[in-house]
Order: sequence, then structure tokens, then C-alpha cells
Amino acid sequence: MKKIGILGSTGSIGTQTLEVVREKEDLKVIALAAGSNVEELERQAREFRPKLAVLYNEEGAALLKEKLKDTGIKVAAGMEGLLEAATLTETDIFVTAIVGMIGIRPTIAAIEMGKQIALANKETLVTAGHIIMPLAKEKKVDILPVDSEHSAIFQCMGQNGREEVEKLLLTASGGPFFGKKRKDLMDITVEEALKHPNWSMGKKITIDSSTLVNKGLEVIEAKWLFSVDLEQIQVVVHPQSVIHSMVQYQDGSVIAQMGLPDMKLPIQYALYYPERKYLRGDRLNFNQCLQLTFDKPDLDTFFGLKLAIEAARKGGSAPTVFNAANEKAVQLFLDRKIQFLQIPEIIQWALESHKLIDNPSVSQILEIERETYELIKSRW
Repeated sequence: MKKIGILGSTGSIGTQTLEVVREKEDLKVIALAAGSNVEELERQAREFRPKLAVLYNEEGAALLKEKLKDTGIKVAAGMEGLLEAATLTETDIFVTAIVGMIGIRPTIAAIEMGKQIALANKETLVTAGHIIMPLAKEKKVDILPVDSEHSAIFQCMGQNGREEVEKLLLTASGGPFFGKKRKDLMDITVEEALKHPNWSMGKKITIDSSTLVNKGLEVIEAKWLFSVDLEQIQVVVHPQSVIHSMVQYQDGSVIAQMGLPDMKLPIQYALYYPERKYLRGDRLNFNQCLQLTFDKPDLDTFFGLKLAIEAARKGGSAPTVFNAANEKAVQLFLDRKIQFLQIPEIIQWALESHKLIDNPSVSQILEIERETYELIKSRW
């Protein structure tokens, strides 16, 4: 029986992780943690009967405690609660699926305890990769990627050494606006930006996919996950989302991981690694006329990706500013306070306004996040 904790259980990845758990008799949920969704976390807690349920929102946690008082499930709140969930001794693997830098400290705490990490929280490596990866190596903890693209690369690499890799080919669907130019994006609505052609995801990551900022975050994450130089990472637009990413080796061979778009596959692969288990669902049918196409990303129209690569090249605190500015800008767009094209413009402005810190600590990372939020709030 493998025992798991889930940080971000009410979000897209969290709920799909629980779908995997429902189909398996050898997975047991020990801890569930979420941001503020009282009703959904109550439903999950009653179904999966964890030892601990945590809401980051303290008022929500008080309400949840009242709702679950007949179950015997312990309820905790705030960062203390998240850290408790991350460090329960019974847990074998900790799924980090919450959105935002709130996931950094619990992830570090879980690694310190020697727990395997199924990583779906991009911000952890984007902002603190220089802290997380050396710590994981020291504690002999596997960081198992849950992102579709990073899981694909992880699967393609297998037992091959990093020194044999020539290039990582990170695929991108191109989002709902693939092929459009800046003039076509002047009046994009929230509803249009949320219509991803292939994947069903949360609102924030869906907007990130429409701006290609998501792919920029994945480039930074891949640099840390696979210990490669930025020059070894190439983004390839692949609208069909059948090839989830590829690895090119020094002998010129390219190995690709393919499948229908389904996040349960990388989730389950991380939970059971190195085993492969049966997963229900449709399969690729190669007797049908599969047309796979590829293109270069348009860095002029979708210059959020270009900004991400520049931030990664600067290193230090620049990726933290990039991430925080994007989070704030996306929320402003979802709240209909700015236009679609202002998202990368705000990111660029925040980066230009920031004085770089070379090797930020966790406390500095969180302070830089706060300062970036305040900077953007002062103008928009």
C-alpha cells in the first residue's frame, strides 16, 4: 500500500490524482490540503478519509473543522497546516499540485523528511530550483515530474545519463491563438483565452498556455529537473498534443513519448514510478490518419516565452519576479482589469524595475514575490 499526501487536492491536478486513487486498491490518501475550497475539501475528506485535512485559509479551516467534527479527521490551517501535511511520517509520496509559491516551503519540508515528490507545482523549481534540487540530491529524494511535458522527457530519458543528452524538445500546443499575430489579439476576451484546444486545466494555467508563459515556466523548470543548459532546451509547437515531448541524443536519435492528452497518465506514472500500471482510457489509433505537425514558437507575438528565457538566463531572483508578475497580471486579466496583451507587458515592466539578487534564500524569494505584487498593485 502506497500512502500519499496531496497539496492542492481541490485543483485540476489534485482532483485528477484522486481519480487515479479511486481506481487503485493499493493507494491510500493520508493527507489532503487545499487553499480555500471548503465544500470540495469536505467532500474529498469524507470520501477518502485521510488522517489530516488542511485549508490554508484559516476562516475556511474553522468552518471545515466544524463540518468534519463527526469524522475524526484532524483539520489544520495556514502554512503550519501545510507543513504538517508535508511531514506526516506515514506518507510515502507527496503530490505538490497547489498553484503558486505557497508550495515551496511544504515541498522543502517533505524533502527534508525523505519523501518522494510528485511535482506539479511549477513555481517551486522556477523560483527555488537552486535550493530544491541540491537538497533532493542530498536527501536522495526523487523529484518525479507530473507536468505532461516533463514526464514525457523523464520517460524518454529512462536510464540514459544526462551526459548522453544533446537536446530536450519541449512541445507546446500553441494554445487557442496559435498562428495569430499581435494585431489579432488586441481585443481577446477572458472567455476566448480560456478555450484551450486540447487540455482541460485550471483557469490560471489555461491563460498561461494562451500566452505561452506556461511554456516559459516549463523551460526554466526543465533546466533544473534535468540539469541541462538553457541552450539544450528547444520549444517546438505541436498543435495536436500527441507527442508530449522528446529527447535528442548525441548520436542524433530522437525518442518521443506519445499518447492522447490525459493528465492522469503522468500523475499515475509519478505515483508508481518505476512501475507502469494499467490505466483506463482511450488509446492512440495509428490506423486512423494521424497528422502530426510542428512549428517554431512566435516569440514576437507571444513574447512572454521570450521574457521567461531571458529571466532564466539572468538567473537569481529574475525567475521569481517573472513568475510573480505573471500571477498578478493573469489575475488582473481574469478580473477584466487589463487586456490580454498587457500580461507580458506587465511582466517585462516588473523585470526591468527589479534589482537582481544572485542567490536568493526562501525568505528572500517570498519577499520578492510580495514586493512584485505590491509594485504591480501600485500601478494597476
